Amino acid sequence: MIAIGNFFFRYRNWIFILFYAALFIPSRPLFSEEIFGGCYYCWPICLGLLITVSGQLIRGATIGLAYIVRGGSQGKPYAEGLVTDGIFNHCRNPLYVGNILMLLGVGILANSLLYIAVVIPVFLFIYQSIVLAEENFLRGKFGTGFDAYCKSVNRWIPRISGMGKTFGSMKFNWRRWILKEYNTQYVWLSGITLILLLKYPALTGNNPECRNTLLAAILPVLLLLYLLVRYLKKSGKMKE
Repeated sequence: MIAIGNFFFRYRNWIFILFYAALFIPSRPLFSEEIFGGCYYCWPICLGLLITVSGQLIRGATIGLAYIVRGGSQGKPYAEGLVTDGIFNHCRNPLYVGNILMLLGVGILANSLLYIAVVIPVFLFIYQSIVLAEENFLRGKFGTGFDAYCKSVNRWIPRISGMGKTFGSMKFNWRRWILKEYNTQYVWLSGITLILLLKYPALTGNNPECRNTLLAAILPVLLLLYLLVRYLKKSGKMKE
């Protein structure tokens, strides 16, 4: 698993995008009109948005409170230090938990049985292998300090107790959240927009012109916001 994780670690930045694109593979529905009635689409929309927004909130809280400087060096795990503050005091991999919830949520939003039954399990396997590879590296670098951290903090399931104290004792860095997340936010919001407007014609009164007008209005705005943040970051006019 560690070897598999090291392999996928090299391409981890593409994994989220590729699995996001898989949302548009044709599939049988999770919620059908035959079983759930004429307003069947309320179930995937409400449940999917609740889960995927929860994932983004977890990522936002993690990055805004105590961002971990961990990445890759020559395609291998790398970390400057062992960060245990913020959300990392409640879960060892909150960013990955956020990603999982984001993809699970949009999979439900897309009303795709194939995505939930096949794609999500594959995604979980890949992330588990990546985490094992990262933990192998961290254990080798930080030794007993990392072992002690593992004993007190869960790998996947966040510990809710003390969460209020964590938020109350730290300042949220919203600039860091925007600068670190604008790529993910753009892909995520664009995907949600496409799913809602293309998958559920009832939301626009079964009017293709209304749907196309909304697409033509929302997608360019998202692109402009993305380009604006990118410019501010690259030019140094917006810093953490």
